[in-house]
Amino acid sequence: MNFFKRAFWGMKSKKGKTLLQLFVFTMICVLVLTGLTIQSAVTKSSELAREQLGGSVTLQADREKMMKEQQESGDRQRFESTPVSVKSAETLANLDHVKSYNFISSTSALADNFGPIESGDEDSDTSSDSANSNSSQQTAGRGGNEQGGPQMMQADLSIEGVTSTSLVDDFSDGTSKITKGRALTEDDVNKKVAVIEETLAEENELSIGDTIKVKASTDENTTIKLKIAGIYKTTSSGDNQAQNFAFLNPYNKIYTPYTAASALKGDDYKNAIDEAVYNMDDASNIDAFIAAAKKTGIDLDTFTLDANDQVYQQMAGPIENVASFSKNVVYLVTIAGAVILGLIVMMSIRERKYEMGVLMAIGEKRWKLIGQFLTEILMIAVLAVGISALTGNLIAGQIGNQLLSQQIEQSADSQSGSGMMGPEGRGGFFGQSSAQVEAIDQLNIQVSLGDIMALGGIGLLIAIFATLLPSISVLRFHPKTILTKQE
Repeated sequence: MNFFKRAFWGMKSKKGKTLLQLFVFTMICVLVLTGLTIQSAVTKSSELAREQLGGSVTLQADREKMMKEQQESGDRQRFESTPVSVKSAETLANLDHVKSYNFISSTSALADNFGPIESGDEDSDTSSDSANSNSSQQTAGRGGNEQGGPQMMQADLSIEGVTSTSLVDDFSDGTSKITKGRALTEDDVNKKVAVIEETLAEENELSIGDTIKVKASTDENTTIKLKIAGIYKTTSSGDNQAQNFAFLNPYNKIYTPYTAASALKGDDYKNAIDEAVYNMDDASNIDAFIAAAKKTGIDLDTFTLDANDQVYQQMAGPIENVASFSKNVVYLVTIAGAVILGLIVMMSIRERKYEMGVLMAIGEKRWKLIGQFLTEILMIAVLAVGISALTGNLIAGQIGNQLLSQQIEQSADSQSGSGMMGPEGRGGFFGQSSAQVEAIDQLNIQVSLGDIMALGGIGLLIAIFATLLPSISVLRFHPKTILTKQE
């Protein structure tokens, strides 16, 4: 088995070609390791993003289907949206993969024993007529009140009934923040409490523990008393129409338990809500949750389950693009590297035809000659893998984060060009907030033992491919043929 010794002396005697092969193999290994390491980092980042953000599924009336049926029936004067029963919503809340949930019931109302924050300075009659029309459309579209029914009074408040304010986008993304008192929680369900905006509280000299009265905009006889449990401050500028209609002014938004908001909406909303939003523990479990929800017997002819993982997609989109790119790099570099290295080995072997002819003439077996060439390449491969392992973290980190930065920039340009401001939030129908979620801008790139082992396997395949094909093409000749053709 002295072909190992011949391999060593052969490499030493041809230092130039040995260094060239080492350089080429090292570049191949560095690029392959970079691709493998980036893929590992992306996988971990994606899993973390899914766990942190999950996704959401919304249970609500299928309004699109209802409107279509209304148009087909020719009844365009009346539109009623079916409320979701709390019992059905709670059934889905107990299913697997639900991390948290928020029951939402939204409506407009009138301030009774306090004054709302005024919006705009237009003529009151014009504003009143416009507000009546707009408020009627908003409430009918969301809460199921009738157009063409009793004339609605001008609404000056928006009531957002929730299970927990912490699950409202305005609070979770920092647009709104509790400054005094406390937030609303699930424990407040069936209580008459409220969280009001700081400006509204200051203008009316209201504080924690005070009681305010609000009146339904559709029935002045329906009035509820709310004890102020918390005061929040908002940085929202509100809807574009906020300057014309008081109920669209963000200072006039009052958060209550969903039971209190439903009480303002009348008997149709007793033990009912507008929608239920279920936050998943992992975005990948959305389909499993929907499948389980359908088995509960929910009426999908009336209601719909809308999956929403846009927040996760917005965050994870750029890193998934980087993963796809790095995967392609591994494939391309492996194939191209094997071809390039094979050509270099082929040139080297052809220059050593005479050596092979002499060895075969004196009885050396062909497989030992192939073993000699393979040993030479494998020794170079070990050095190349070692060098790439030492430099892999630095190179992979720079390339990976540079690619990620480019993907984030392209994603931002794409959203800006299409007029997108991020996924729609569930902040209520009075000017829903847009939760702009920043994408992951750094990858935690570390070369792992698994990456090194994968690189070693790929390097071995490249070495075998680059050696066997050129060797077989020459060694298929007889020694006499090789020697007689040697000049």
